[in-house]
Amino acid sequence: MSYINKPKVAHPSLPTNTLGMTRRQYEGSMSTLCAGCGHDSVTAAIIEACWGLSMRPEQLVKLSGIGCSSKTTAYFVSGSHGFNSVHGRMPSIASGANAANRRLTYVGVSGDGDSLSIGIGQLVHAIRRNVNMLYLIENNGVYGLTKGQFSASADIGTKAKRGDVNSSPPIDPVLLALTLGATFVARSFSGDKAQLVPLIQAGLRHNGFALIDVLSPCVTFNDHEGSTKSYTFTREHYHPAVEADFVPRAEEIAVDYAAGESIPVSLHDGSRVILRKLDPTYDPTDRSAAYSYIETKLKKNEYVTGLIHIDETDSTEFHNLNRTAQAPLNGIPYEKLSPGSAALDKLMARYR
Repeated sequence: MSYINKPKVAHPSLPTNTLGMTRRQYEGSMSTLCAGCGHDSVTAAIIEACWGLSMRPEQLVKLSGIGCSSKTTAYFVSGSHGFNSVHGRMPSIASGANAANRRLTYVGVSGDGDSLSIGIGQLVHAIRRNVNMLYLIENNGVYGLTKGQFSASADIGTKAKRGDVNSSPPIDPVLLALTLGATFVARSFSGDKAQLVPLIQAGLRHNGFALIDVLSPCVTFNDHEGSTKSYTFTREHYHPAVEADFVPRAEEIAVDYAAGESIPVSLHDGSRVILRKLDPTYDPTDRSAAYSYIETKLKKNEYVTGLIHIDETDSTEFHNLNRTAQAPLNGIPYEKLSPGSAALDKLMARYR
């Protein structure tokens, strides 16, 4: 049922990107998630982001593990490559694929159960290695696929649908990523498409590991009074850290306006964005300040959203650090991939 294809009929006047493709061409199969699930809103944001960046579907690799969140990869960019791994092991698959072919763009979609419990060791090392990929966590605080048990991101005091109260402290993926040195860290809300789309676009273009924690309420098991991951609670307790948009590289668009003012800017595809110069006190390049700010707000049960931290130095990016081949491994001649026993003996001698 997860792979029922959408009809490909599209109105001839639908807008196209620079590749001549419509948004419909970036869709996937019909969703079988519960009506109103935040994960479907994330899917819509990914579709919009990929369409807006004019990404070639065959250049995209989408990966997932197990859980409601991991079904998401079936619902966008049907013409791309995909791999659905076992529970919690998606980061290893992503790392291996990335090492073999650095020319593709990698998107991993996971959940708080898949990433913060059984898969946390995998996630930690993907961040540590600064694997060049976008990693989306659809965070709802429960195991929705197995009927609503608390996940590792459930806050102390939050109530389950059946009345149980969680007493275990949560793991916050944003604080975890900041601690481990992630070079792009953001948080958003599935119901805030205006914020989420440019964050996804920026994450896709970031050279290194980009983590976006998306608060994505479970309408069936965790959208009730007493839940800190419900639609109502999230809307009332999130604060944008930075208002930002993302414009892909093209001919320069220059603007000049004063601090505190806003100005509409026409982009290359004919669309418009409104820019506002913000309070300069928040600096997303300061990792320590970002950590302290997030931690302070979490103690008040407040979620900070937006681009929380970014480090654009790429010296620790996986391929730069390991000096990997520019060409995909499947395109390198066998004699170069296997230089012979003499070369192997020379290599092994270094470890004796």
